[in-house]
Amino acid sequence: MTSSPTITSRTTVARLVSGIDEFNTYFRQATDHPLIGVGELSRADLSIFGPTDFGMYCVVLMDDAFGTLHKGGRTISYKANTLFSLRPGEEVRMDLDHTVHPAGWMLAFRPELLEKTGLGRDFYMFNFFSSDVDEAMELTPVERGIIINCFSNLVAELKSDRDYMSDQLLRLGIGQMLSYFKRFYERQFSHSVSPGASLAERLDNMVDNYLSSGLPAQKGQPTVAWCASQFNLSPNYFGDIIKRELHISAQEYLQQKLIMAAQRLLSDTSLSINDIAEELGFAYPNHFARMFRRRVGVPPLRYRKDLHS
Repeated sequence: MTSSPTITSRTTVARLVSGIDEFNTYFRQATDHPLIGVGELSRADLSIFGPTDFGMYCVVLMDDAFGTLHKGGRTISYKANTLFSLRPGEEVRMDLDHTVHPAGWMLAFRPELLEKTGLGRDFYMFNFFSSDVDEAMELTPVERGIIINCFSNLVAELKSDRDYMSDQLLRLGIGQMLSYFKRFYERQFSHSVSPGASLAERLDNMVDNYLSSGLPAQKGQPTVAWCASQFNLSPNYFGDIIKRELHISAQEYLQQKLIMAAQRLLSDTSLSINDIAEELGFAYPNHFARMFRRRVGVPPLRYRKDLHS
């Protein structure tokens, strides 16, 4: 069923949706929460289906096939009743079939929602955000009903009067939807997400998700001790496993992941060097620039210029 990836040649610059207020404007609705939005695709301004980077984590339910879907520069195969996700910095667009009206739902939430919360602590499990596949996830009628119920519960809570439990219930609702997404995703893509994946493979997804979550700016860079704690291992034993599986130290592994994340941000965003340093948890921009130059061979700004030259 999987089709070969198609790299699109369109050069239109993607719009950046800067926050929930702008997201809700496209759906012609008021903002009920500064970090969370749920929109009904049938109500959306059609311009939102142009090249867009939502700058947020998104889950999209397509209730009908109303055009050709492109995500991250790839053409994505999908049918009615399919689900897909977006991560901050990932571009999406639809080449609309104007004979079919858009139908479905979209959840968007800001990375800040993950800060110092249980949802943020467990977010590494939702590795589908960092996986690139060439088809959306098909839902059975029962699975679609579950996902629709998750959307409905979130809308009901967003529309309820705010109290001290509101944010907790919203995070729990998002966590529930993402947990079902993970279950259905692994059912369909078991060839690419193995329950028996090695610790190194699971760590790869966990660190990628953390680095793209916005949390390093608040909590700092992932450390060997933090990574070890996620697997209930001592730092020394964890380091021994990484050394055995990857043939590098755990610290070297984490530095490689930081550089890869920096290269992605330099390539895919217009963030300043200082902002990228902060995004990745560096206390001082010059520390970031020095490490980047040492490992890549050129300063960050030169690296970005060379990419676009």
